[in-house]
Amino acid sequence: MPSALPDGEPVPDDGSLPASALTGSADRPLGFYLHVPYCATRCGYCDFNTYTATELRGTGGVLASRDNYAETLIDEIRLARKVLGDDPRPVRTVFVGGGTPTLLAAGDLVRMLAAIRDEFGLAEDAEVTTEANPESVDPAYLSALREGGFNRVSFGMQSARQHVLKVLDRTHTPGRPEACVAEARAAGFDHVNLDLIYGTPGESDDDWRASLEAALGAGPDHVSAYALIVEEGTQLARRIRRGEVPMTDDDVHADRYLIADSVLAEAGFDWYEVSNWATSEAARCLHNELYWRGADWWGAGPGAHSHVGGVRWWNVKHPGAYAAALAAGKSPGAGRELLSDEDRRVERILLELRLREGAPLGLLREEGLAAARRALGEGLLETGPYEQGRAVLTLRGRLLADAVVRDLVD
Repeated sequence: MPSALPDGEPVPDDGSLPASALTGSADRPLGFYLHVPYCATRCGYCDFNTYTATELRGTGGVLASRDNYAETLIDEIRLARKVLGDDPRPVRTVFVGGGTPTLLAAGDLVRMLAAIRDEFGLAEDAEVTTEANPESVDPAYLSALREGGFNRVSFGMQSARQHVLKVLDRTHTPGRPEACVAEARAAGFDHVNLDLIYGTPGESDDDWRASLEAALGAGPDHVSAYALIVEEGTQLARRIRRGEVPMTDDDVHADRYLIADSVLAEAGFDWYEVSNWATSEAARCLHNELYWRGADWWGAGPGAHSHVGGVRWWNVKHPGAYAAALAAGKSPGAGRELLSDEDRRVERILLELRLREGAPLGLLREEGLAAARRALGEGLLETGPYEQGRAVLTLRGRLLADAVVRDLVD
């Protein structure tokens, strides 16, 4: 089941923010994340805030139904307009995630986007993305999204090997994600991402290479590759604990990452974040860059997180409770925290160090600067950027990114 929400102070019933939250907002881009919490089945490795029809049965009634979900989420978009007041910023990015957003009718996703356009306006070059399960779309669906204003789509491929997909409890068949890329191109999408996962129990180096080659053969302009993390409480964690499948170790993850970086680089993809590669700057996921650079975004939907001007908050998790709050004219926020200057400094290091441009050395304190010098000597940071005042991870540094970050934030 989904993981627990963090602790925090109560969110006001009207969702209002401290006046300081919008100070200097004109200099920060604004994005929207729209969470669709529905899945046809639960994948064995997933601990996201998602629900199958069986899990929702009897726990939320009509309020939890996906049939009227778009209208409920639009209510939160309208709440966002009230909370942000006369903030003049048009929305720079919209990202619809889940769950499986494409379990909703294409018209529902288009109406949600139209509500953002009506309430806030969209920047002229706005990036509008939806995630999609390969088995939940067809050419007509993708055409409807493109005509409705979506210009980027991200397909969950995970692997090209059937036995790997089986361990992950993925329901699509090998070859379908690649076909989806062609269908998206035919529908007019210029930017298409494929998500891959490496380190699944039973996956070999050859399996991983085959997945990378299949992904590249499909012709996306963006590839995300994530190491499998076995979260407590998931079906996969229980299977590993029972000894049904082996646990993948860190050395295997490192080897798979090196394979990914080599294969993708040879195909003309450049890394711009530790787990993301793109064929050009235009192909990068701008929405994720909002997160990594600490910009402002409103997360609408059950369990969605938001950040505006140093205020972070999160919604109640269950679709029924979420819908009930909005139906009562109240914010669905479950809690929030006001980030201190120190919190924001640490978060900048944590997030920006993962980017190709790195983090400014000026963010580091004395202990962090000493750690940066050691990291440079150990070949974990690039020399040229360091001499220009930035900490940028080398390939070896990317393999040890979490450890490098821990040292630099001291």
